[in-house]
Amino acid sequence: MIRAIFTMAVAAFFFGNVTGQNNTSYWQQHVDYTMDIDVDVDKNQYEGEQTIVYTNNSPDALDRVFYHLYFNAFQPGSEMDVRSLTIEDPDKRVGDRISKLSPDEIGYIKPTKLTQDGKKLDFEVVGTVLEVQLNKPILPGEKTTFKMKWDAQIPLQIRRSGRDNAEGVKLSMSQWYPKMAEYDFQGWHADPYIGREFHSPWGDFDVTIHIDKDYTVAGTGYSAENVMGDNNYTKVKKGKKGKRTWHFTAPNVHDFTWAADNEYIHDQYQAANGVTLNFYYKDNPDIKENWKNLQPKTAEMLEYFNENIGPYPFKQYSVIQGGDGGMEYAMCTLITGERKFGSLMGVTAHELAHTWFQFLMATNEGKHEWMDEGFTTYISNLAMAKINGGENLTPQAGAYAGYNYLANSGKEQPQTTHADRYASNRVYGIAAYSKGAVFLSQLEYVIGKENVAKSLKRYYDEWSFKHPTPNDFIRVAEKVSGAELDWYLTDWTQTTNQIDYAIKKIETIKDGTLVVLERIGLIGMPIDLDVTYTDGSKEQFYIPLQMMRSEKPKADTNITRTQLKDWAWAYPTYELVIPSTNKVQSIVIDASMLMADTDRENNVWELE
Repeated sequence: MIRAIFTMAVAAFFFGNVTGQNNTSYWQQHVDYTMDIDVDVDKNQYEGEQTIVYTNNSPDALDRVFYHLYFNAFQPGSEMDVRSLTIEDPDKRVGDRISKLSPDEIGYIKPTKLTQDGKKLDFEVVGTVLEVQLNKPILPGEKTTFKMKWDAQIPLQIRRSGRDNAEGVKLSMSQWYPKMAEYDFQGWHADPYIGREFHSPWGDFDVTIHIDKDYTVAGTGYSAENVMGDNNYTKVKKGKKGKRTWHFTAPNVHDFTWAADNEYIHDQYQAANGVTLNFYYKDNPDIKENWKNLQPKTAEMLEYFNENIGPYPFKQYSVIQGGDGGMEYAMCTLITGERKFGSLMGVTAHELAHTWFQFLMATNEGKHEWMDEGFTTYISNLAMAKINGGENLTPQAGAYAGYNYLANSGKEQPQTTHADRYASNRVYGIAAYSKGAVFLSQLEYVIGKENVAKSLKRYYDEWSFKHPTPNDFIRVAEKVSGAELDWYLTDWTQTTNQIDYAIKKIETIKDGTLVVLERIGLIGMPIDLDVTYTDGSKEQFYIPLQMMRSEKPKADTNITRTQLKDWAWAYPTYELVIPSTNKVQSIVIDASMLMADTDRENNVWELE
């Protein structure tokens, strides 16, 4: 009986203390990887050995762990295959291609041995997830060591990963190793690989790759060949017969990606703060000029992000031809390279910006896909406008157009929808990229452009090398601006409510011009009302949103701004009187067009 009571008490201590992030101090798990793989480029297969040192920084005892086995998605009948066959608008790069893979074209990762602290573990492969029951729990604050051996086959390149892509790159090795799943304040995130997005624990990587001696290897981390002027990085060594051994180290990242080809050209460009930019592309005369011209532009992009978010903390970044389209990874990106220069520059800007919004502020992409894709779209649009000469005065116009289409389509889903569970790829794309970018651009309207710029920098200072949530960002913006913004985060990201304000009535009265405004949509906003008089003079009236408990700073213009009384959300209409000193020519709600009003036709009144 005493023993039973003791056991129950221990269980209550370890398992009863599972609490949300809002009830505990911030913590995150740490996973260090040492991996050695031997690649057979003729068979498109490799053998791997992995040692993981797992540190449990959580308040919970863990009695099981999960690994991702992403390559298993590239098999007929997988969840990725079936989802592509059944979704209304399949990604054209996938379509029905997985269903048609032959046995020597499929991908797989097959663990053959797994131990915990030297003792054999039981495990089960369930699609793209490895379920592991531990011999002993990992207690809070403890470390344990897992060792694994596995066999793998590299799939024919279909989506991001694989071999022999359409541009002739041999190996695009993303999500290629058994990856420990993330455990955070919400528990395990052992999501199957169905379509997109990732979430992983931070750690240090030590990766050794044995491959045919004619191949150049590029990717995450440091090696002798990808950092200029530093002799502290490990050398490329002679390997087994006919092979070379490549050794990479990568400190404090949450992924490791590499690519290899026997026709890569490797260029280097020295950027600000001692960062070496590496460019790996096929020896193809049709693309060489574009890839050469890309190099100084990438250095300008890096400098822009350094200045407007925070300094890039690593000593190298690699732009690598491979994959399909573009996809961000730690210290590198894989992009397709046979593009016009504008497209090549645009995809590089977007993927490089992901270094900050995902690989430094590492959100859970499955649950908060709009944070990484939307924030990246916003800042890369600004960077492109600046680098291309600043002639684009509306860099987010495409994002607003995309959101407006979605909002009026009748198919919109809240941004809290898991990335895999949108009804269509188009709805996902607009919600994540366009509506996510509008979130920040519209926040300029709510709290002012300077406050948004300060918020991004403070977000970097407080949350780089961590796993922030949407609430963590909005709290930063609140602290910077002094405004209450929970209403904005709730309505914009957790609902499909819309913004629609209208000029309902204009009437000449004894004291001037009576203006009646109407809130038609369910999302409240502060209102900038721009008035132009018949003599050409202008004036702005600012109506604060009451539940914001703050006012937006006046923009740096010569136009006079008059602040009026607050507009409480529950009141559908608002009245104001414009004094009769001048006759009104026109009135516009939000002349800046930063507010994502879904019907702008009722935002303007003109004197007839």
